Amino acid sequence: MTVTSATSAGPAAAAAAGEGFAQLLRLDDLRGVPLAEVDAVAALQHRMDRKYLIPARSAARLVEELAGTHHVLDIRGRRTTEYRSTYFDTAHLAAWRAHNQGRRRRWKVRTRLYAEDRICRMEVKTKDGRGATVKYAHRIEADAYGRLETGTEAAAFVDRVLLAAGVDVTAADLAAAGEARYRRAALADLEAGTRLTLDGLLTCHRDGRTAALDDGYVLVETKGTARCAPADRCLLALGARPVSISKYVIGLALLVPGLPDNNMRRLARTRFHTGPRPEAPAARPERNLPA
Repeated sequence: MTVTSATSAGPAAAAAAGEGFAQLLRLDDLRGVPLAEVDAVAALQHRMDRKYLIPARSAARLVEELAGTHHVLDIRGRRTTEYRSTYFDTAHLAAWRAHNQGRRRRWKVRTRLYAEDRICRMEVKTKDGRGATVKYAHRIEADAYGRLETGTEAAAFVDRVLLAAGVDVTAADLAAAGEARYRRAALADLEAGTRLTLDGLLTCHRDGRTAALDDGYVLVETKGTARCAPADRCLLALGARPVSISKYVIGLALLVPGLPDNNMRRLARTRFHTGPRPEAPAARPERNLPA
C-alpha cells in the first residue's frame, strides 16, 4: 500500500477546518486545559473504551451537557487537532480479521501523526483478557510516519510489546495497510479522571481510494473504567448506544474487495461514501502533543 508523507492540509485550510469543527461542537463554551494537566489525571493508557456514532447536533448537545464537569484540551489556543494514523498488518490482514471475528485478545500497530505539531509516535494497542484496551507508545521522527522498518528502535518496540501480549507476529511480518485522517477534540473530567474524544471529518485511505464519514456525524469515544462515566450516561440520555467500530476495520471493509461482510460494513454503508483520494500540501510545524 502507498502511504503519503507526513503532510496535511496547508496552514490556512487546516486552521479553517479546525475552527469549523470547534464551532460545530461549541468548544468555546468549555474551559480550556493544557496537555500536562490532562495527562496528570486522565492519561488512561489502560482503559475501557466505548464508541458512539452520533449526529453532529447530538455531539454539540453532549458538549453542552458536559460543560459543567469537563475541560477541553487547549494547545496554544487550538482546541482541535488533525490526526493521521497509518496501520500495519500482515499480508493476510491478521489484525483486521482478529477484530472482525470479535476475538477477545486482539492488537493494532500504527504510526500516529499529530499533523499541526509534526509529532509522531509508533503505537501498539492490545486487548487484555477482560476486554480492556492497553496502549503503548514510542516517539519517532515525523519523517518516519507511515513506515515500520526492521532494525530500528520502533521495530524493536513493536516486537517487545507484541511478544509480551502473546501475539505471534513481529515487525518484520507487517506492512502499511491503511490510513485514517480526522479532526479530534479531547475533553477531560479532571476530578473523575476520565476523558472522551470527538472525531469528525474522518476519511480512510488505501491504494488511491477514500471512504469518508458523512460530515453530519461525529465518532465519540469515552475512555474510562468498566463503570459508565457521566459522558456515557449523557450519551444514553441522548438516545445513543455503543457501537463496535474501528477506523481501520471500517476503512478496509469498504476499500478492499473480497473481505468478509460484517456489521461494521453494513453500518458504514449508511454513513460513509467512497471516492478518489484527495491530496494536500505540507503543514506548518508547531510544538505541543495533544492527547
